[in-house]
Amino acid sequence: MQLVAFKDEEKYVKEFISLPQTLYTSKDNMEEPDTMRKILLGEHPLSSYFKLDSFLVTDDGVTKGRFCITSYEGDDTAYFGFFECVNDKDASKFLFDSAYDFCAKKGFKKMEGPVDASFWIKYRLKINRFEEPYTGEPYNKDYYYDMFLENGFTVKDHYASNEFRAVDESYENELFESRFEAFIKSGYEIRSPKEEEFGEAIDDVYRLVTDLYSDFPVFKDVKKEDFRDVFMSYKQIMNMSMTKLAYFNGKAVGFYISIPDYGNLVYHTSNPINIVKILKTKKKPKRYVMLYMGVDQEHRGLGKALTYSIMKELKRSGLPSIGALIRDGKVNQKYASEDITGVYEYVLMEKEIG
Repeated sequence: MQLVAFKDEEKYVKEFISLPQTLYTSKDNMEEPDTMRKILLGEHPLSSYFKLDSFLVTDDGVTKGRFCITSYEGDDTAYFGFFECVNDKDASKFLFDSAYDFCAKKGFKKMEGPVDASFWIKYRLKINRFEEPYTGEPYNKDYYYDMFLENGFTVKDHYASNEFRAVDESYENELFESRFEAFIKSGYEIRSPKEEEFGEAIDDVYRLVTDLYSDFPVFKDVKKEDFRDVFMSYKQIMNMSMTKLAYFNGKAVGFYISIPDYGNLVYHTSNPINIVKILKTKKKPKRYVMLYMGVDQEHRGLGKALTYSIMKELKRSGLPSIGALIRDGKVNQKYASEDITGVYEYVLMEKEIG
């Protein structure tokens, strides 16, 4: 086995980007090649926030694995990510040992992963239900969890995505409905942003997220303009009716962001056929993915009201949904628990150094 460290050499950039194409099918490859290239070359909107060290593992000239170590100034944790590996214990042991040795020599105290460079790009490891992935899901091979465990990593945090049954106009949830009506009577406004308001809505979400998510693992602050660069593209795939903002005295105090489930289509838009499929799915979704929710801490209970506003839209559409990637211990993990039909699970792993 050989470890290849590289920066911007085209040969190795291509090998790094092409490895997932050999491990996944056209339906479960969740990596966007153009975004991956920008990250490797330091051209991503968030590249200025971190340092990236990139590696390939080869055997007789054949690529067996890849990974990056991301570091942040003033942070003694090394973030292990963009990990892919063939199903081979010798290859995985060499890869993990190489990553550990690199981090130890650099003086890091701990490794966390999978973290693909940033909280805002992708992190967490999927550990169950490896059917076709949904949009926004961290997806990986089913044997990766064992590889992490076999190479000395332990679980730092656990997350779940709840799969909800479809509901129709007859569906009732008295608690959520009463909470919604109470907030509306108290002067709150809960509504979907208009197309022309999307930029302003992104700024409102940025302000709330920066405060509400600051205690999340691997969270790092970014500037508003860089946050905009990353998330403005969501406008092309969102149905605005399934995104809600809550206002009180003219100020945004909560948000709920949902998108149709496109599977992995949105990561492979260089294929014109996928563009057509995306447009069809946006017009007539089969399921929604509820990606992000947050409420200003001074407005406790508003989460249920926001959730009910989304429930009303789901009642009109009659579609099932997924409440995505909720960290254990968060109150919204138990919302509408009687309507949950399945649970997807994810973990963030860690390993001490020294």
